[in-house]
Amino acid sequence: MSAQAGEGIRYYDSEPVAPGARGFSEAEARALEAVNRRVAAPGSLAALLEFVLAETGAICPIDRLSLAFIEPGERLVSHTTRATYEPVLGPGYSEGLAGSSLAEVIDSGRTRVIDDLAAYAREHPDSRSTALILSEGIRSSMTCPLSVEGRNVGLLWRSSKSVGAYDEHHVRLHLAIAERLGQAVEKAYRIEQLAAAGSAYAEMLGFVSHELKSPVASIMTDINLILGGYLGEVGEKQRAKLEGVLRKGDFLLALVRDYLNLARVDAGELKAEFREVRDFAAEVVEPAIELVAAGIEERGQKLTREIPVGLPGVSCDPELLRVAVLNFVGNASKYGDENGEIRVRLETAGESLRLAVWNSGPGFPPEQRGRLFRRFSRVDDPELKKRKGTGVGLYTCARVVALHGGRVDADSVPGEWAEFRFEIPLAAY
Repeated sequence: MSAQAGEGIRYYDSEPVAPGARGFSEAEARALEAVNRRVAAPGSLAALLEFVLAETGAICPIDRLSLAFIEPGERLVSHTTRATYEPVLGPGYSEGLAGSSLAEVIDSGRTRVIDDLAAYAREHPDSRSTALILSEGIRSSMTCPLSVEGRNVGLLWRSSKSVGAYDEHHVRLHLAIAERLGQAVEKAYRIEQLAAAGSAYAEMLGFVSHELKSPVASIMTDINLILGGYLGEVGEKQRAKLEGVLRKGDFLLALVRDYLNLARVDAGELKAEFREVRDFAAEVVEPAIELVAAGIEERGQKLTREIPVGLPGVSCDPELLRVAVLNFVGNASKYGDENGEIRVRLETAGESLRLAVWNSGPGFPPEQRGRLFRRFSRVDDPELKKRKGTGVGLYTCARVVALHGGRVDADSVPGEWAEFRFEIPLAAY
């Protein structure tokens, strides 16, 4: 392990430190093994760093332990800090890497030791983070990359209130700790990012739906005023058309309510409200088809229904399932052939009710089937990508059907047809 000095900073080559490497005392080896065990256990990053702070304090000087990740735009963002005092510089603090000495740590993979942060601050007066760290009483620091499969994904700092706290042996200990933390830390961070993205999506969905609710309700009020004759006589043709708009408006209001509920479902705050639906076709399928009928007609598509008489009733949340049917039929029109065919089939399968929507068209490649019901995911096919979509609809279907204890599926012959279907128990599960 060699060092290079310059401008009051020492850089050490970050050579791998094997778990059983010689040169560690018995107490150091025990501490490293404890970190190993803790890394394998579940828990948050904050709890993990708290453990490392407490467990390794006796073998290597420490008053502050902090973790930051490299994010898009070449910015380093502070994620977790644990200290023996109340820190000033905490989570969320970010700085660009361009021109900083930290870029050297990340690019070279070497460990940086600063023996006197006050002297460093005099040489780098523009470093805001150094000023903040100094205000906490920190006087020396040791920084190394967190590497996962050869990629430097972030940095791990160990800091002390004493000047010149760290020597080459401490660097070896810091690297050994970082090697044990690397992959576990990145995985935990990615899981936290996914959870945050899911929460943001649910909030966005709820916000948009809420903003739609008032204007749609206002439109409905105006139509009812016209139909009531408050603005003059309404002819039969005009009345029929307005009543059709009113029905669609009713469904749009229900749809807004459904999406508000789905936002709560994503947040784990809502379950489907089951009731007995005696005529699934009339209460669920037909209202959904009616909403997209104009688009189907505009594309010259022929829609046929295969719905046998005498189907049994089903215990379900009809409002939520209308959302699923609407997405299936809407996608069949959007991704199907112009002047093509759409078939909506309803049938029983044992103790379940099955709905399938088939359309002629390009279909999807079999290897892309696994992408269909994932959030924000779209089939990676040039022909299908020409048609606008968000990647939310099929995910929504899957969530709604899952609330009913059912399952979704899809099949296709590329270039000929595609079929999407869901199956739910007849009785509430």
